[in-house]
Amino acid sequence: MSHPDTPPLSDRIANAAFLSVIGLARLLPYERRIPAVGWLFGHVLGPLAGWRRRIRDNLALARPDLTEAEVKALTRAVPDNAGRSVAEIYSGEEFTARIRDADPLEGPGLPALEAAFDAHRPVIIACAHFGNYDAMRAALAGRGWPVGALYRPMNNEAFNRHYIPAITAIAEPLFPRGRSGLASMLRFLKGGGWLALGFDQYDRHAPELRFFDLPSRTVLTPAELALRYDALLIPVHGIRCPDGLRFRVHVGDPVPHSDPAAMMQALNDDLEMLVRRHMDQWFWVHRRWK
Repeated sequence: MSHPDTPPLSDRIANAAFLSVIGLARLLPYERRIPAVGWLFGHVLGPLAGWRRRIRDNLALARPDLTEAEVKALTRAVPDNAGRSVAEIYSGEEFTARIRDADPLEGPGLPALEAAFDAHRPVIIACAHFGNYDAMRAALAGRGWPVGALYRPMNNEAFNRHYIPAITAIAEPLFPRGRSGLASMLRFLKGGGWLALGFDQYDRHAPELRFFDLPSRTVLTPAELALRYDALLIPVHGIRCPDGLRFRVHVGDPVPHSDPAAMMQALNDDLEMLVRRHMDQWFWVHRRWK
């Protein structure tokens, strides 16, 4: 009989397979490791997980103008980017040191971030499943800026036991979704902390806004927190460079305080422009439209 805290056998098997892949990848030098795991996700794991069908379905809704060749390329490129991101997370200091040394922050909103830090003003960083989210966290932390993030623990508890330490090593604090995490997060924000919040996933309780000119339920939480705590609301995204290894971390224009729905629509519009320029870097696997 298994211990109550022991994850189910299926979770342990999946976790063991993942750790085997990461363990083998770590035997490679960084410049070969990242593309190797990307290839594995793009050509093996993505198809096995059914990602190609989901990507095709989403592209048929949002970008019906794409050719069959373009869609086929994206069904490989999107999982490739996801695999590279996973390999980067599990590369620890090799990854964060590269980001820190490059100091890749750029964009029209960078002076506003610097002013917020000097004024000890809270900041809501609006981010998405684009490029590598953790490149953004590493870049901000590399400047010595107080960037925290809200995260959802994975359903696989065996996976959480190494995943949470891996993402914590990139930047902290991290706050788990739930009552205790929410209380700590709000204290951090009130004290002038910066909080990274995603806004690009479907939420059935959220109001209907527009994304790629389609009805898309979008959380209002980033805008509502910005208004409640007089925080700067600003989009920040880690854009993977053409070499597949380096990043530009783009700080967009701050979103003026107004109505929460209008503020979030502005973020949807900004993200759409970015995705259209880098179609392979957004996680088209999510069921964004229902």
